[in-house]
Amino acid sequence: MREKRKRLADPSLVVLDTQSVHASVGVPATTTGRDAAKRVPGRKRCLAVDVLGLVIDCVVLPASAHENTAGIALLDGVAAQCDTVKKALVDQGFKKKVVEHGTTVGIDVEIVERNPDDKGFVPQAKRWIVEQTNGILMFYRRLVRDYEHRPASSRSRVFWAMTSVMSRRLTGATLASWRTA
Repeated sequence: MREKRKRLADPSLVVLDTQSVHASVGVPATTTGRDAAKRVPGRKRCLAVDVLGLVIDCVVLPASAHENTAGIALLDGVAAQCDTVKKALVDQGFKKKVVEHGTTVGIDVEIVERNPDDKGFVPQAKRWIVEQTNGILMFYRRLVRDYEHRPASSRSRVFWAMTSVMSRRLTGATLASWRTA
């Protein structure tokens, strides 16, 4: 997929972000939590994506887990899979612990700060790609809400959806939409 877009096969930059999703009624309470900042009871889906929006790694945690926990787990996963990654971009929710952990695994972590003069939503350069990937994943019914009993199953759903996205991009196929006549 990356080579088709005239890029190297392995990425050198990743973007990290978390997304809190509601958990279904049948999901065990031991694997869920409540995200106090977003007021979402459920799980936190944490993604590391490249500049094309392709998922490099995914971690699923209780929504009550801090972004630092997610960031450290993602950096470990990225470092284990891709030794070519040299830089990671994160938002202001990730703190100093993630930056320090990045140096131990050989990844320079940069916190992209929002301009305080901006009002409302303003996309941040390069960081918006992970938000776009989260939006694309929301097209898959099983990812809108977390229905899985195990976090590992929830993680595999993300990779299944990304496999579908990648195969459509490679073949140029489109999905039938309710909007088309």
